[in-house]
Amino acid sequence: MLTAGDEYPIHQTPEPVAFSGSDRNFYDRYFFNGYSADGKTFFAAAMGVYPHLNVIDGAVSVLRDGKQSSVFFSRPLNMERMDTYVGGLSVTVIEPLKRVRLKLEETEGIALDVEFTGRAFPIEEPRFTRRIGPRMMMDLTRMTQNGSWSGKLRIDGKEIAVKPDDFTGTRDRSWGVRPIGAPDPQPMHPPVPPQFYWIWVPTNFADMAMFYHVNHDEHGDSWNTRTSICPDGAPQGAGLHLGDVNMDVRYAKGTRRMATATLTAKDPSGNPHTVDYEPMGTFLMKGIGYNHAKYRHGVFHGDQLMTAREDYEIAKSPWNEIENLHIQEIVRATHKGPDGKVSVGVGAYEQLFLGKHAPSGFKDILDGAA
Repeated sequence: MLTAGDEYPIHQTPEPVAFSGSDRNFYDRYFFNGYSADGKTFFAAAMGVYPHLNVIDGAVSVLRDGKQSSVFFSRPLNMERMDTYVGGLSVTVIEPLKRVRLKLEETEGIALDVEFTGRAFPIEEPRFTRRIGPRMMMDLTRMTQNGSWSGKLRIDGKEIAVKPDDFTGTRDRSWGVRPIGAPDPQPMHPPVPPQFYWIWVPTNFADMAMFYHVNHDEHGDSWNTRTSICPDGAPQGAGLHLGDVNMDVRYAKGTRRMATATLTAKDPSGNPHTVDYEPMGTFLMKGIGYNHAKYRHGVFHGDQLMTAREDYEIAKSPWNEIENLHIQEIVRATHKGPDGKVSVGVGAYEQLFLGKHAPSGFKDILDGAA
């Protein structure tokens, strides 16, 4: 089947762009977040294309004053991957790898029209490949970019100006294979207990962007990680990769939520870097479809447009419900560099901690910290 994408030199297989190899779990996704400098307003959005499920979905969620409000969309893809809209939500690439427009026509009381401008060339994270027993769980690539936002958003009649001197954030593009849509009905044999330990911390400072992520196995050994600093305007490959990295997470007692954390690392010259993270608010990633019981990514909702709104009170959302494990903490970050200079920034401390993790003392699927 030929589609609009076949007009562009973007093919990765001998087939038309409508097809992406043979794995039914192939996906192609946009992710965005944005936050005010004081951490009081936070928004996030996702849009996913699932070529072999013939579904496109998306969501926008806004967090203010401890209340998170989300609107979800899904429709048949009709095998046309170039139509990056679903309902009133659309993503438009203005300047590839630099500027992107995210727009939501008012739906269920939520609207936004904002433009993201990157601070430097996106970083490419190491390829994520992870099997559970004989079965592929993840095989994907992600590019990540920090930047500023401009435009406006509206939530239940209240309009908020989104100005680049106040609103920064992160966008990413990831594609490949990960669990999507309906779960596989064939059980794993022999059974493998669920385990996933994930931290992802893109942070915006005044004159640079900083990136950290890690996946640990149950023993605390990392199977994918990188720590980078990108000064404003840095071209491709010009980021500074740090080594001897350690993320010390202090958990809130009896939970798996980060209370405070400290990153230590050294640059290629051996100079030390330290970043302290302090939470300012919790955003539930289920609000844009991640691990949502009903509106999770790639689920088929019928042959017509599906639209729905949900609202969450963060203080009344138990940390130990599976839906609530995946979060982004809006954090105040303090960076101490080798020259003694101290920079204060804002970022999103994403975490998903499920199953055993020896360094944290987690011995079961959902036990909390001592």
